Amino acid sequence: MEILNKLKNLDAYPKINEDFYSRTLSGGLITLVSSLVMLFLFFSEFGLYLNTVTESKLMVDTSRGETLQVNFDVTFPSLACSLLSVDSMDISGEQHYDIKHDIIKKRIDPHGNVIESRQEGIGAPKIERPLQRHGGRLDHNEAYCGSCFGAEMSDDHCCNSCEEVRDAYRKKGWALTNPDLIDQCEREGFIQKIKDEEGEGCNIHGFLEVNKVAGNFHFSPGKSFHMSNINIDDLIDLPSEKHNISHKINKLSFGKDFPGVVNPLDGVEWTHKASSPGQYQYFIKVVPTIYTDKRGRKIHSNQFSVTEHFRDADGYPRPLPGVFFIYDFNPIKVTLTEDHVPLLHFLTNICAIVGGVFTVAGIVDALVYHGHRAIKKKVDLGKYT
Repeated sequence: MEILNKLKNLDAYPKINEDFYSRTLSGGLITLVSSLVMLFLFFSEFGLYLNTVTESKLMVDTSRGETLQVNFDVTFPSLACSLLSVDSMDISGEQHYDIKHDIIKKRIDPHGNVIESRQEGIGAPKIERPLQRHGGRLDHNEAYCGSCFGAEMSDDHCCNSCEEVRDAYRKKGWALTNPDLIDQCEREGFIQKIKDEEGEGCNIHGFLEVNKVAGNFHFSPGKSFHMSNINIDDLIDLPSEKHNISHKINKLSFGKDFPGVVNPLDGVEWTHKASSPGQYQYFIKVVPTIYTDKRGRKIHSNQFSVTEHFRDADGYPRPLPGVFFIYDFNPIKVTLTEDHVPLLHFLTNICAIVGGVFTVAGIVDALVYHGHRAIKKKVDLGKYT
């Protein structure tokens, strides 16, 4: 009993007999308002507790020898798929011309409707009895060895397709300006394909694997080759209107998507209004980014900023018509960490809200009550005097 009495003396909340309570109308109004304020603040704090918070940090990017995936989806409303090629190169000296793997082309009509969809490198026509190097047609038991039409690298060099002839010409630094005279191109229907697709557009989408060094990839009419540090188009005999590089970028990203990422070129559209062909350039600054979600899973990706420039075909050297994406990497890496408000922090804020509102409401109620009593006392004194 003595222990219980000592514990009773520690009560910080002494109780007052209900006979001494004085309830007022102002007190009821203040209680109602303070309860609404507490509810509002509680649900606001609860909403913040449910939402995640992303913290960002900057650090020096020390990664080396990495590659990244460039995802693209670009529509050319005035450029046929048979003319469109994708090339990439970087400062390390790696060059890839007319990339076909992991790329899909869709032929579209002037109204934007899809005519045909095909993966690059699939569906090449079958050649029957082609022309041999010696000038005769392929016999039944004879091995096929097509002529490279002067571009042979050795005595036993064979070009068995239009593509191989064009590659041989590019290695020689020659432009293939007369494909209609090339047996392989004629039998594969190369020129006929260009004529059949005249007036059409092309949607091209897929991805590229590039080294994590400065470089560029571009979409150009025809196929380019490198000669004396100049990119040259091997279809320069086509009329200039064939080189209309109007385009719409449906999507362009470097690496995987992550929550909150903004790709500034998504949805960008540009119309070629010049009378002569030209080169449209996007200068891209890529920022390596690591996103960590609240479960600790990491997404290695990139963000980027961009500026644009149109280079007219006037002057020398004449720029290769096309759309160029010239990228470089920022030496600073951004780390984004997803987190949420801890439970103890949430409970602390709730206690602060309840206690703070209750205390302020008590002070306001006391001021109103004492003010009301003082006024009533003066009124009563006035009556007696």
